[in-house]
Amino acid sequence: MISRREALLGGSMAVAAGAAYALEPRERLSLLGSGKLEDMIPKSFGSWQEYPSQALVVPQSDDSLAAKLYSQTVGRLYVNNTGQGVMLLIAYGDTQSDQLQLHRPEVCYPAFGFNVVSNEASTIELATGIQVPSRDLHAVSSIREENISYWTRIGEYIPESGNDQRWAKLRSAFAGIIPDGVLVRVSNAESDRKIAFTLNRDFARAMMSALAPDARRALIGSDRSSQFKSAKPVARAPEGGRAKT
Repeated sequence: MISRREALLGGSMAVAAGAAYALEPRERLSLLGSGKLEDMIPKSFGSWQEYPSQALVVPQSDDSLAAKLYSQTVGRLYVNNTGQGVMLLIAYGDTQSDQLQLHRPEVCYPAFGFNVVSNEASTIELATGIQVPSRDLHAVSSIREENISYWTRIGEYIPESGNDQRWAKLRSAFAGIIPDGVLVRVSNAESDRKIAFTLNRDFARAMMSALAPDARRALIGSDRSSQFKSAKPVARAPEGGRAKT
């Protein structure tokens, strides 16, 4: 005969097993779908044109950890008609889990010999009334400095920090979803930080305005991308400085 203690223990184990099964993600969410970022991100738009460069901080080999995390990456240097340069990196991972998750720049830049001397929460207004939470970093190495603005998307969430990113994955897991994720990073080497971060935002706005709806959805989520239909462009800030790559 089964004792009361054994019955309670068995019941607790059954509840725990049921809860674990309920929390196990089983449905994939891919806002990129079958799209190819290399084709979806234009090489010229507005006053910006792609310029060949090897200056970007990107995954270095096919068997590196970062390369395993990201199923697609786009890394380009763009120069505008006044000679200012901006480096763009978009890194996409079709699976965000405890084992595979986006690397935020404050984590990956030190691995490339940079010291991140400032890291501040910010926002980027992509069009009137459409903002994404972002971060502004200033990173310094022995050979150059970079002013970095970036945001990440995990499923339909745009987390503001590393902790928020972990919570976004956890919320997705509770909903039974395995989300995809993307890092959008814009940087430049301007010496004046105010000009530098303004330039990053101007570039991000111009790029987003030039994208098709499916590309916008992949970078900023469904809700924000749908708002572009009625949004007005943000007035462009005055330019200053020259390109440094």
